[in-house]
Amino acid sequence: MNDSTPSTGQSATFSRGGADKRVQTFQALRHRSFRSLWISLIVSSVGTWIQIISQSLLVLKITDGSAFALGAVSLTQALAFFVFALLGGGLADRLDKRRLLLLTQSLSMSLACLLGILTLAGVIQVWMIVCLAFCSGIVLSFDQPARASLVSLLVPQADLLNAISLQSVVFNGSAVLGPAIGGVTVGVFAALGQQFGLTLPLVGYAGNFFLNALSYLAILLVLYYLHLPASSAAMVKRGSMLSSIRAALAAVGHDRVLPWMLMGYGVLLFFGPSPALMLPSFAQNLNLSDVQLGLFFSAIGLGTVLGALLIASLGDFRHKSILLLVSFLLWCISLALFALSHLFGLSLLALLILGISQNGVSSTVITLLQTRVAPTMRGRVMSLNTLFIMGVRPLGDFPIGALMQGIGGPTTVLLCTALVAVYMLYLGALQLLDRPFSVSLALKSSEE
Repeated sequence: MNDSTPSTGQSATFSRGGADKRVQTFQALRHRSFRSLWISLIVSSVGTWIQIISQSLLVLKITDGSAFALGAVSLTQALAFFVFALLGGGLADRLDKRRLLLLTQSLSMSLACLLGILTLAGVIQVWMIVCLAFCSGIVLSFDQPARASLVSLLVPQADLLNAISLQSVVFNGSAVLGPAIGGVTVGVFAALGQQFGLTLPLVGYAGNFFLNALSYLAILLVLYYLHLPASSAAMVKRGSMLSSIRAALAAVGHDRVLPWMLMGYGVLLFFGPSPALMLPSFAQNLNLSDVQLGLFFSAIGLGTVLGALLIASLGDFRHKSILLLVSFLLWCISLALFALSHLFGLSLLALLILGISQNGVSSTVITLLQTRVAPTMRGRVMSLNTLFIMGVRPLGDFPIGALMQGIGGPTTVLLCTALVAVYMLYLGALQLLDRPFSVSLALKSSEE
């Protein structure tokens, strides 16, 4: 029996009356292909987070703590996404997703190895990291839409919402382990290097980059043996690439829900400083150790896992506008609390709530993107999510990094929080006036 064959009704193993709602959270793991991919992505994502924290620390080390340099690296990667993300989504709908992912994952592993070699040799410079970040952005522009749209081929429609939430758990859950491991292994690799006579000051960072490269082997092995259902052969091949991208954008633009959802998502991502920019700068100002910085990252990661599991347990929650507004409110409160806090424990709590609230926004948007468009458009539509996360956020990180350099981290973060809060109040006012966002946008469109 094909493990991706849609089931009629709920499985007896996972659904026997009201008592089974506890295990509904993980029901998509019943399907062997999805389960194998999910586990391999955990291993790969842990390695990715190890590299994220190590690269941030490396940039700060070789630039004497420049938040502007961190923002520049993020901006360079964002430019790659703006140029290639929609093209990556178009190819994900036209090519064999498994083979495309085998190529992109292999290239990502090679880039991690190259970064490790340059760092170990002691010749690494900021411009090299910028170039590698741009190349990584190109690869991820093709990787992310293919990976996101692949999920719908591995589970039946009835389990798709659950599988999407569990996919969110993968990367965010890895953010709990990856940074903590990365903060420890920097010192471990440095100590091992000294024992073997390697006195290079950056050997610890190089070890983490090689560790990330090694983590790609898990997903490459699963992808190599992965068997997709015969229906996956129905790919978009007619028309030009440009016309197919336009069709997907038009489908999103004419939807009654997606435009305002994406608008709010974009505001949060642009004005909300990314952890890779904000946390190393705050840790340096508070004189925290690498291990404590890893715990900062882990607190956000744990929050996003809890948020993703909560969304998965809610199932097809009908009042998504309320869920979005509550998530916005908690996001603003927790980020302001983190900016004002001088206590390590209170900062960890604020970051935990920040992760939960941000996942409330992102999981809702991703779920709607996957389910409100035709299956043949999912690769192109999910490229919008890639563009937002990998493009809009780093684009905002550049001016935010400059502000942090000029007026300080806490003041900058409070200013960003205020801007997001203003937009949240606008959305909330529409609700109080009993004008649902989708209806409001539909009326504007008809008037134009």
